[in-house]
Amino acid sequence: MPKEQGRKVVATNRKARHDYTIEDTYEAGMVLHGTEVKALRQGRASLVDGYAYVDRGEMWLDAVYIPEYFQGTWNNHAPRRKRKLLLHKEQIRKIAAKTREGGYTIVPLQLYFSDGRAKVELGIAKGKKEYDKRHALREKQDKRDADRAMAARKYVGE
Repeated sequence: MPKEQGRKVVATNRKARHDYTIEDTYEAGMVLHGTEVKALRQGRASLVDGYAYVDRGEMWLDAVYIPEYFQGTWNNHAPRRKRKLLLHKEQIRKIAAKTREGGYTIVPLQLYFSDGRAKVELGIAKGKKEYDKRHALREKQDKRDADRAMAARKYVGE
């Protein structure tokens, strides 16, 4: 059987980029049970309430929803269990120092398979204020309007 190549995205946390300013990103492997991998391969997961934290020098991912594998037996996994993340010690130290500064949190941004291995992209994030969110939406809308105007102008000139 040929080995999987490339990157297959399973779940994306789109709300995270709206609610937080992402300052740095890391790719981490995950310790999963067999039924979790099978459920992920079916493309079923949710990162909405998920967060990561450092505990005694280890990184953990919590509240990420990976539904039970429907063909699983009595040894199926719990959908919202804590999952250990695999990072280098130096990366964990760096992340822990950043989150201790205050105002920073670790948010899962994307869950994907990279060359057949389940990975999660983590973002070191600082929460946005309500006016920052409105400002970002306004900028996005203004850019969209300007692009539309330019496209309409291009067609008028022809």
